Amino acid sequence: MSRRTALLALPVSLLLGLAACSDDSTTDATTTSPGQPVSSSSAAPTGVPEGVIEQYTTLAKTLAKEIRSEGEEVRTGPWRIAYVVEPAESWYEGNGGQQALRRPAAGETHHIEIIPVEAATGRIVPNVPITLAVVNDKGAVVDEKTLNFYYTEFFHYADNFTIPQDGSYTLRATVGVPAFFRHGMENHTPALASGATVTFTDVTPRH
Repeated sequence: MSRRTALLALPVSLLLGLAACSDDSTTDATTTSPGQPVSSSSAAPTGVPEGVIEQYTTLAKTLAKEIRSEGEEVRTGPWRIAYVVEPAESWYEGNGGQQALRRPAAGETHHIEIIPVEAATGRIVPNVPITLAVVNDKGAVVDEKTLNFYYTEFFHYADNFTIPQDGSYTLRATVGVPAFFRHGMENHTPALASGATVTFTDVTPRH
């Protein structure tokens, strides 16, 4: 395993330590034109690209802050699964080969995010089928959707939901098995080869 590969597999806490040890005076990026190779100066002395360090720093700080204020996190098997509830949001989505702004539809009240993280590495996991149900205090599902994958400060899965009134709700997130292939040797146990269903109780979205 190369040094860079080993660094990319480190947990967030270790990457933050590496980032903290970096000397900013030696990491100025060089502007390049399309098609030109990127200068080695765009990487930190650790060998980890600045963008990767920024991603893990954001994951460790920004996401953790949002979970503390607007959500919760649980661990199950190889997963750490978190949710964040916010007011309904806009986003860009593909439409006829162009990116078009999609604003909240009538009746959509909240934007609910699910963040599936590989517990062993701290990496947000792509290509995961996720279904989220919002269940009221009587056990009835008030809204349920298959989530989309979003690009923002940190990758996450989400959609806008309709929650009709204030109250206490349960979020039931079903995280499927990621569809990507897995490198490995014979008799190895493949990573993230099982999904999970988690529930978050006493969730009180603000209208």
